[in-house]
Amino acid sequence: MILFFSPKNDSDLQRLSETLSDRFKQPVFIERRSEVSKDFVCDVWKTDRSLPREELVYLRQELQRFRKIDLIQISSFLNNGALFCFDMDSTLIQEEVIDELARYAGVYEEVAHVTKEAMEGNLNFHEALQKRCSYLKDLPVSVFDELYFKLHPNHGVPELFRGLKNKNAKTAVFSGGFTDILERFKQEYSIDEVRANYLDRTGDKLLGTVSGTVVDKNIKRDSLLELQSRFQIGRENIVAVGDGANDQLMLEASGIGIGFHAKDGLKANISNWIDFASMDVLLYLFEE
Repeated sequence: MILFFSPKNDSDLQRLSETLSDRFKQPVFIERRSEVSKDFVCDVWKTDRSLPREELVYLRQELQRFRKIDLIQISSFLNNGALFCFDMDSTLIQEEVIDELARYAGVYEEVAHVTKEAMEGNLNFHEALQKRCSYLKDLPVSVFDELYFKLHPNHGVPELFRGLKNKNAKTAVFSGGFTDILERFKQEYSIDEVRANYLDRTGDKLLGTVSGTVVDKNIKRDSLLELQSRFQIGRENIVAVGDGANDQLMLEASGIGIGFHAKDGLKANISNWIDFASMDVLLYLFEE
């Protein structure tokens, strides 16, 4: 089936149905789901056919000629007790934390350039991380206390986590960022599991290096599989959400992998992504 997400103030159920009917040369009946998101509606086409990626891309482009509408294809709705795994930077929050730390260190341009290359998949993640972290040498550890309160969750994130808690869903965040930020985020949003990188320090200063297991694309995937086994949750009830190329393996290991405000490097290899809707539309994935 296919879910369509449209802004409440710019949704047209009839036009959507007519566009799909014209495209597939048969009557297409669309149902509007009960309201979950405060700003976006969800219309569902309960079709048994599974559209190939090329058809989904074409359909998305056709629909976006008229309005800001997103679509994702799923085989079934989720049951309560699902597992949601997220990337952090530019997915759950608007910022890239390492770029913001670089602002404090006065090396933003240098670090932002390396970050962009890494997120587009054009640079080895481990090398890029070490190179970026080296610019942070001698920053005070207290910078995390100041920075955390300047980060902005993406639209719908607080509502999503409240809704997931009500659905008894397990939640996890796997980040190529840093434990100092993730532990604070975990506490604020009652996240079950977080994985991130540890910045070495001595006294109250950062050393500019990372120790321990680096959270890269493989660790993100492996962490999802570990939680799947630990919580005994079927793959069909696992959702993974990310924005960059280093999230692809995690998305592929899930039952429903979704790019959120995704970079082109990720979009080129996935079928489902969200360009416009708020994060809380993911609550429409559950059975009513």
